[in-house]
Amino acid sequence: MRTAPEPVVAAAAAEDAGEIWTLQRAAFVDEAQLYGDPFVLPLAETLDNIRRGIESGGCVLKALAGHRIVGAVRGRVEDGTGLVNRLCVAPDQRRRGIARALMRALEERLAEAHPDLAELRVFTGQQSEPNLRLYRSLGYAETSRERMSDHLALVHMRKAVPGRAARPAAL
Repeated sequence: MRTAPEPVVAAAAAEDAGEIWTLQRAAFVDEAQLYGDPFVLPLAETLDNIRRGIESGGCVLKALAGHRIVGAVRGRVEDGTGLVNRLCVAPDQRRRGIARALMRALEERLAEAHPDLAELRVFTGQQSEPNLRLYRSLGYAETSRERMSDHLALVHMRKAVPGRAARPAAL
């Protein structure tokens, strides 16, 4: 049995914004269905927001299968903390290591670019079991839950950057 080749992870460029926007919308439809909410933030985000995020110098990565963008993730650093968001993989490309490759690449790039980076944070919905499993397998631990509505609580998770002093957990 042949295995799929490792995805190629690279920095996204402004001209990738349209394809990333389309990918993000396809990838988050199942989240909207899971929570019964067609207005989850990734589905409400505009193409211009994505383009501005890329152009502003934030860390936006894409995963390529040939010439097709099959995954993307964004991250930024604030006060020594890396904030990860909008991790998405094309529905027909899931369970091939793309999300894991994107997360590892994002973590490495943020750590290289920010010597003060001590920890990484991510959040996902409480019913998003595949996401929770992925983040846990990458070393993230739950720190809190935030009730957003009757049907949605966000699970906040964090991970210390290896070899760097982590901040104390917020109480």
